[in-house]
Amino acid sequence: MSALRALEKALETRWEALWARMSDRGQVELVDALRRECDSNAVVCAEGRVMVPNAYEVELSGPVHEELTRRGGRVGQALTDSLARHGARKGYEWAGPLAVHVGRSGDVPNGRYRVASSVMPHVSAEGFGLANR
Repeated sequence: MSALRALEKALETRWEALWARMSDRGQVELVDALRRECDSNAVVCAEGRVMVPNAYEVELSGPVHEELTRRGGRVGQALTDSLARHGARKGYEWAGPLAVHVGRSGDVPNGRYRVASSVMPHVSAEGFGLANR
């Protein structure tokens, strides 16, 4: 195995261990918070047609942001994928392209994260800043 491949494997293992540790409590809470934000802002437009916001902002405290974003934009993409699956299960229509942006904040109410949503029509995930800051 080449040194580069060994380094890549070590980083991947570390990421998976961190994500698993967050999954125990933090990641599950964060995904649940995103789902609640989505569900609480659902608008019934017609029978069988429920619209939900498409842009979600996740603000993380400094230490949590540091830990979760060491590998680049994967956190935002993982959260976007999870929310997309939730929306598909519920039969929701997104107000535009779905994106979850993950950023850092020095002022989050629970010391870990804050979630907010908005409608941003015609904005791609890249334009919304899917990659972490």
